[in-house]
Amino acid sequence: MDSRLDNPNMGNASTKTLFYHHNSAFNLSGGGHLAEFQLAYEIYGEMNEAKDNVVLLFHALSGSQHASGENTDPDGVIGKLWTRECHPGWWHDFVGPGKAVNTERFCVICINYLGGCYGSTGPASLNPDTGQPYGANFPQVNASDIVDSQLALLDHLGVKQLHAVIGNSVGGLLALNLATRYPDRVSIVIPVATALEVSHLQHLLILEQVLAIENDPNFNGGDYYNGEAPARGLALARMISHKTFISLRTIQRRARREIIRQKEEQLSWYQIESPLESYMLHQGNKFVTRFDANTYLRILDVWQKFDILKQVGSDSHADTFARCKHQKYLVFSISSDVCFYPDQQRQLVSQLQDAGVNTMYITVHSEKGHDSFLLEPELYTPHLHYTLNGV
Repeated sequence: MDSRLDNPNMGNASTKTLFYHHNSAFNLSGGGHLAEFQLAYEIYGEMNEAKDNVVLLFHALSGSQHASGENTDPDGVIGKLWTRECHPGWWHDFVGPGKAVNTERFCVICINYLGGCYGSTGPASLNPDTGQPYGANFPQVNASDIVDSQLALLDHLGVKQLHAVIGNSVGGLLALNLATRYPDRVSIVIPVATALEVSHLQHLLILEQVLAIENDPNFNGGDYYNGEAPARGLALARMISHKTFISLRTIQRRARREIIRQKEEQLSWYQIESPLESYMLHQGNKFVTRFDANTYLRILDVWQKFDILKQVGSDSHADTFARCKHQKYLVFSISSDVCFYPDQQRQLVSQLQDAGVNTMYITVHSEKGHDSFLLEPELYTPHLHYTLNGV
């Protein structure tokens, strides 16, 4: 195993992706295993001598390890998927000196998920047994596997207890998994726009996205790396999800600025005449240039199969959170969220409070929908600052 323990990302202006190599077998919850794996990660700020000022940040569905600053060249590992859209950190306005997660005090670590496509071992990585991309042979991973792989990295860095874990959207599911399975390893837990369970609507939306990709003729069961990628299927999957990430009002406002465009090869008799349709089609087509379809399926599967009781090995939420009474929770809800509806955060808060866990519940009133947690730092910063600093 190797890793760079010095931190080139202290200044937060220009950042660098680091790599952790786990060179021993790693058993997965579903029965599969990896002979070895790699994780891509970035660090912002410096660890103190006790290494107890670390904040672990879990990214959302299509996020990456690059949370803050500017990263234009991730050592070529990520290759063509690292488009200009990936260069700025996805949580740049939240992480940095004097920001909500203040890197003058805290050391922030963000890691690309196992199964990812931004430098961590995933379906597009070379299988050491064959020398070819894993493709369809990449094993199933779940939330516990991603958490355990990241804890292996933290162990390597000498981090035994986290000051806090923050998870946005799907990342919030992972934050809850870590906090309940390893309660002694974290003090503060901050789930943002996430849930305790996968709703029926989410199950159906995820299924629609899976079918969109699987039914693309180029998908080839997941073994498409030597041919054409399933671009149409991935674009359609992104369109299905995108309308849940931002509010309809925001979509309508953005669509007014849209130039109607249509690629001849995408549609035959139907003509795009609405800026709204053109906007959604553009969002889907843009996404396929920066993401891998197999990785998208793997992370959707992590979301679809999320079951905190099964993963913790508990019979009830009361028992699950009883082990978390020493922790402090800050739960964020977004009033206009139609991806993880506010009712889902209220359910989580209710279970935490019933278990006697110290919990603060904040509803962010926003018109921007689920993506508010990316776009409106001023609505989150006071509460993050208060909680993280123990003010």
